[in-house]
Amino acid sequence: MKTGEQMIKPLGDRVVVVPAPAESVTATGIIIPDTAKEKPQKGTVVAVPEENKDNKITLKAGDQVLYGKYAGTEITVGGKEYLIMHESDILAII
Repeated sequence: MKTGEQMIKPLGDRVVVVPAPAESVTATGIIIPDTAKEKPQKGTVVAVPEENKDNKITLKAGDQVLYGKYAGTEITVGGKEYLIMHESDILAII
């Protein structure tokens, strides 16, 4: 059986990102409850569309990226959370 990343094939200029886990402890050691955790704004690209003459993709699978707080569409495949977003929603590669 295929893994979630292999089952999701983004189209156009969209990419599939696995969001990083939300911080559960601050730098000073304060534990953050689940209800107060902020939505992560970084993650790892796991799937990109095939490049063609009309579609130049600058990202590749494995890139660590930063994206806007409300960017992308959240989906769950095989019990794992993913975001599908336009490449233009990616702010930076880290």
